[in-house]
Amino acid sequence: MPYTYLLLFVFLCCTSCVEDPYDGVVSNEKSIEAVTLGGDFAQIGPATIDRAEGKVMVTVLMQPGTDLSRVSPQIQVSYKANISPSSGEPINFAANNNQATFTVISESGQSRDWVVELVPFTETILGTYDITNLVVYGGTGPEYGGAATMALTDKPWVWPASGGPEAELDNVLTFAFTGVTPEGKTYGTFTNAAGPDGQYANFLFTGKPETDVNKFYRKLPKSEGTWARDYINNTVTFTFADNTTTTAAFVGPGTISLGNGATKKVTDNAFEFTLNGTDDWDNIYSDYDKFVKRPRKFWIDVKKQ
Repeated sequence: MPYTYLLLFVFLCCTSCVEDPYDGVVSNEKSIEAVTLGGDFAQIGPATIDRAEGKVMVTVLMQPGTDLSRVSPQIQVSYKANISPSSGEPINFAANNNQATFTVISESGQSRDWVVELVPFTETILGTYDITNLVVYGGTGPEYGGAATMALTDKPWVWPASGGPEAELDNVLTFAFTGVTPEGKTYGTFTNAAGPDGQYANFLFTGKPETDVNKFYRKLPKSEGTWARDYINNTVTFTFADNTTTTAAFVGPGTISLGNGATKKVTDNAFEFTLNGTDDWDNIYSDYDKFVKRPRKFWIDVKKQ
């Protein structure tokens, strides 16, 4: 027998003699590991499991006519454990404030009660909004005072005399609901109506050098598009007619700290976009640097009607 085959034979003989370290070990684990809703129920994101309290929170989209009296949750439990009522068995959650108690029994026979609660969810982004402002935070060397937070309309001389950023400020945004993805993301249709002036902004920096910066600031589709909201990452993704996408955080009222003493105040709501500008130390402190070369964050401030 060749030497290499002999070594392989010896190795296989030795490994076949190694005992499973867990052979004969009886598990005491009695946990719920995951819960997903069966049937036509729209679950928003994964279930939240509080192991200390023995409670599981499952967020479910509530629409007119939603009936919680026959919900068949699919429940994953610890290895070799059992659960009662069984996974997939119809449960009347409506009878006890949207809650039901399950008992998980470990392989060793130990048991623990778990409370599963269905938390009603309403998609808050739905509705109609007015655009109230377009704000950028940009500039090279913020630690040296090279960055600033300002509305695009604060510097009207660096934009077209007509059809610049101000054209966007009478626009009306409308979000309508379509459904929920298997991953728990809500989604729907989006309309960006041009408003009384009938115009959408052309983000053309007219200073020196003249530069088309629509790649930075045309973040919302003109006319129509679609949206999808990811509650795990707190993002809203817009899809344009040509299937390009942009992604924003949907933020509520408050003051956002940007570092080096800079802040951004959100009065109602805003879509916050992270921009990918490039430092330009030769043009630090200039409008060109802040708007064109090194924009960092961009907010579309909105107010719900």
